Amino acid sequence: MSAASRSARPSQKSSTAADVRAALLLAALPDVAFDGWHENLLADAAQRAGIDAEAAEDAFPDGTRGLALYFSEWADEEMRKKLAHEKLAELRVRDRVARGVEIRLEILTPWKAAVSSALSYLGTPPGGLLLPAHVWRTADIIWQAAGDTATDYNRYTKRFLLSGVITATILYWLGDDSAEHADTRAFLARRIDNVLKIGKATGTAGGKIKSTIKNALGGLRGKKKA
Repeated sequence: MSAASRSARPSQKSSTAADVRAALLLAALPDVAFDGWHENLLADAAQRAGIDAEAAEDAFPDGTRGLALYFSEWADEEMRKKLAHEKLAELRVRDRVARGVEIRLEILTPWKAAVSSALSYLGTPPGGLLLPAHVWRTADIIWQAAGDTATDYNRYTKRFLLSGVITATILYWLGDDSAEHADTRAFLARRIDNVLKIGKATGTAGGKIKSTIKNALGGLRGKKKA
């Protein structure tokens, strides 16, 4: 049993549903690199973590597929915790966003093979239909940590663009064997540069459109009064 699996084992009396889910995932991950997200993975993880089979089924009614999807949620929550301890206010917005993506990759690095396997396993329906929502959730957490408070269309534009950056960066990272993933960091920086340029252009265009609509409505009201 790995150190991560032992440390994640929940108390039989005081464990919460979140504890059980996390313990099952961490007990399963070491084997995923070798055997993939196979049908008996949840049962094997429950046995390894000392969790009752019924409790494991209650935690993941969809079995292995639910466990694979939870992998992303778990990484998001770990990322959220780490971001809360980062001195993001001292950084430029672009660097805050980059740091969020970097932290998520740092969390996933010990389980790189499991990430690759999860993308393949979840790449077909019904899992594949849920992947975009999970990436969007990651982007939303990062933007919130970066201090974004937008509530208009800019909120959705930022998250849409960052979702693309996260997806492209993870795919690049999976094939990156450079020291401390330096190539991935450089790739991420370039992608964020591109996104900021697009976002700025979109914001400018959006402002012009809003101004045009406002002027048009003002003209219509003027005609009605005349």
